[in-house]
Amino acid sequence: MANEGNLAKLQGGFIKTAGRIAASKLLLTLRDSFILIASASMIAGFATMLSSVFIDPANGLVFGKQGLQIGRLISGSWTAWADSGFYAGLQSTQSIIALIANGSLNLFSLLIVMVFSYILSRRYYPKNKEHMISVLYAMGAFFICVPWQFDFANNEQTVNVTNAISGTYLGTQGVFAALVISGAAVVIYNEILKRNITIKMPESVPPAVARSFESLVPGLATMLFFVFATSLSHGLAGKSVPDLMLYALQKPALAVSRTAAFAFVSQFTWSLLQWFGIHPSSIWSPIFGLTWNINDTQNMLGQAHHLYSTIFMNFSTVAAGTCSLAPVLAIIIASHQKSDKKLSKIALMPAVFNISEPITFGLPIVLNPLYAIPFIIAQPLCFYIAVFFTQIGFVGVITNSVPWTVPTILSGLLFTGSINGAIVQAINLTVATLIWIPFVKMSNRINLRKSEQITASDQAA
Repeated sequence: MANEGNLAKLQGGFIKTAGRIAASKLLLTLRDSFILIASASMIAGFATMLSSVFIDPANGLVFGKQGLQIGRLISGSWTAWADSGFYAGLQSTQSIIALIANGSLNLFSLLIVMVFSYILSRRYYPKNKEHMISVLYAMGAFFICVPWQFDFANNEQTVNVTNAISGTYLGTQGVFAALVISGAAVVIYNEILKRNITIKMPESVPPAVARSFESLVPGLATMLFFVFATSLSHGLAGKSVPDLMLYALQKPALAVSRTAAFAFVSQFTWSLLQWFGIHPSSIWSPIFGLTWNINDTQNMLGQAHHLYSTIFMNFSTVAAGTCSLAPVLAIIIASHQKSDKKLSKIALMPAVFNISEPITFGLPIVLNPLYAIPFIIAQPLCFYIAVFFTQIGFVGVITNSVPWTVPTILSGLLFTGSINGAIVQAINLTVATLIWIPFVKMSNRINLRKSEQITASDQAA
């Protein structure tokens, strides 16, 4: 009884603390911002997957050497295939599809400025009558701070380009600068506006015009603040504000996120939070938005080959069914309980599409001490199985973004563009199911004992 009381206290304390963190207005703002931007990134991810898996004439799943090798079959040899017009046409198609990234992934930081400033203004300053004005001044502040000249390397010559913005800080390298600058701009503008330090117009003036004039003084103060900050940054450090933030904030955070320790903590606590009934994305989405999502983008653009990323996590665990399909399969295979069997049939179809809620809340797995061990250890174990297969070269670093709802095995094929990805997911699903089976059998024995005790008590009565 004492142990049960201690466990209840631990559960209550953990849920209370995690609930407070998850309810933080800033975390919610960050989470919602990255979720909204994810739609544009997902479109670019689809395009990248289509290009690299299906259209790529050299390494794709359909035409390339890693896949069905249809290119060689069409032309008779790899040399003839590389010289064919069809090959050149596929390359041209890839170039056209790559343009989608220019409207999404290559403008990642600019999208953050717009979305984050709007949500921040709405959440923290609900009395503001026009939140889009906050967005306008946030964008103005961002463009004041980004450098308008850069060195362009052309073969052996380096040319200094002036009156033009480098794409460096519009993409992933400007994420921290985008958040800090737009956040500060929204706060400065709205705090001045809240104190009525504005130009008042007569009531006869149309509301849109009145709000525009009201924004002049707070807007000017916001702009001047960032002009001063930019001048100070250049004068004291010889760098722009985004340069300083990249080296002071973003690079250290990214360096930590690319370690095995960070990966382990994220995977262990992901399933732990879910076992407590707290959706892990409420805690981890803002953190991943500042770290692993940047790795995703750089991988998809071909700028880097980071092992740890959210698309790798999806490939190795979420889309591999470790928390959804594995427990359902284990129940179907090993359970003797009619209620659990019935539930598994209901939960099977959602689990095929990696939706875990029917089984986690229906069985339930949430706060079930018996199922804590398989549920919590399956995800990190399968994550590191995929890490092993990546490090030995069996699968490449994941560069394709695939929705996590794509069924297991098929998603492995699409994530990697290779049958090896499907094999790794099949191994992970098998391992996770085998982890679950002994605990399902244990549940059988516990329930059999309970039913025998009830029968014995009924007979005695």
